[in-house]
Amino acid sequence: MKLKKTSVRSNITGFFVLLAVAGAIFHQFGQGGSATASSSDVVSRAQIQELPVKGIVTMLDLGASSCIPCKMMAPILKALEKEYEGKAAIVFIDVWKDPDQAKKYGIRAIPTQIFFDAGGKEAYRHTGF
Repeated sequence: MKLKKTSVRSNITGFFVLLAVAGAIFHQFGQGGSATASSSDVVSRAQIQELPVKGIVTMLDLGASSCIPCKMMAPILKALEKEYEGKAAIVFIDVWKDPDQAKKYGIRAIPTQIFFDAGGKEAYRHTGF
């Protein structure tokens, strides 16, 4: 069985396309709010309990601040936060500091990005950088 290789560039492109589609869906249905969480912010236990953010598209990045691929994702997440401020919640959870979240979301490898629609239903999941 031959496996098809994909480049990092195509994976990143797919990631941005998916986020753009999620943003378009969000915009089309007009549900919104100003709740955003920063990947650089420490996410409190109370905030974790409220994930995904209701009424807004949410991208949850589960990784670790000491993980090399996770560190590579950090500037991408920062750019997404700026571009989608007020339109989508971009949240980072360090699963090495909070391993219960890895179990809760069924994480097998980090980083893993989970996209939720405005209703809180998982729409897509991507594993790796």
